Amino acid sequence: MPKSLSCQQRDDDCNHATLEHEDSPPSPTSSDSSIDEEEINSRITPFWPKYRSIFKSRGIRLDTVRDVKLFYKHRSEQPMSSICRPSSYLDDLNGLQDDDALCPDAGLPDNLFRGSRVFDSKRVVVKAVHAGSREYNVVCMLSRPAMRSDRMNHTIPVVDLFELSDGDVAFIVMEEWSSNLIASLVPCCLFRLLSALRQCIEHAAFIHKHNIAHLDISLMNLLTDYDGHYAYIDYEISRQFDGSSVPLVYNYRGTEIPPECERSVGADPFKIDVWALAVLILRACKLTGYWVPELMHVIKPMLDDEPNRRPSAMEALQAFDKMTTSLGYHIESKCSEQHNRR
Repeated sequence: MPKSLSCQQRDDDCNHATLEHEDSPPSPTSSDSSIDEEEINSRITPFWPKYRSIFKSRGIRLDTVRDVKLFYKHRSEQPMSSICRPSSYLDDLNGLQDDDALCPDAGLPDNLFRGSRVFDSKRVVVKAVHAGSREYNVVCMLSRPAMRSDRMNHTIPVVDLFELSDGDVAFIVMEEWSSNLIASLVPCCLFRLLSALRQCIEHAAFIHKHNIAHLDISLMNLLTDYDGHYAYIDYEISRQFDGSSVPLVYNYRGTEIPPECERSVGADPFKIDVWALAVLILRACKLTGYWVPELMHVIKPMLDDEPNRRPSAMEALQAFDKMTTSLGYHIESKCSEQHNRR
């Protein structure tokens, strides 16, 4: 039976789907009390049909073959439509007899599944994790009402969060946002890009204030709702510290690798995040085609080879705000341009 926690408050454009029969044997999961640190924080591959009724009882509907057929039918009827799956795949899909079978997305890892919330049809993505994993604990903390209401918190909205009492599996049900930084990869204006970057830096400052290091800040882990909001995902290798001493991490394996992590020494996790933030800013500017020379005054110290000389995330945020103010931008407000979800 599922066990809800106290913190339960809570596209891309092309759905790549494959089929999984509901009579497949369940994937094994670990419940041994001797699970080691590496195993409990590793990805799991759940047998999704096993949990279908639980999600239904919680008002979540996992995608079926019928849903994916309707998706491609809708796509094919749009002007200038470009179907992102080969016709042979669509023929196989249409040839299936059981429209109610679950249909996982081949473009996602096995621990993720698309679906919708029943009462309002809001699109969601469900992530399966170990109940004792660092990711589950960090997301649980960041989704508590007091944390969620903080304007500095840019964690992806979590609509449900629960663990099963008869095993070590837990589920995080998140709103489905897009991984395209900006609609069509081109912002309506420089303001929107600066707003996105500010939210990225602000969230890092927020989690660092609560002794949490994300440790995999990158464009791949940044989503948008195309309404001026940006959010972090993927806390798989994140760490929360007790704040009693200066923490160090070893054998770092994130996306962006700062120079100190290429040496066999412990590294400050918060300064790793600051380095990754600077790289994210550079990549976002290159991706969108916008460049603000004044940004280098913010970025350069964040990329210092000596981590002790890098600013904190809060100091980087203050420098960013000073820079945008000098350019006449007030980033607290939202862009007035309308953007369609893609």
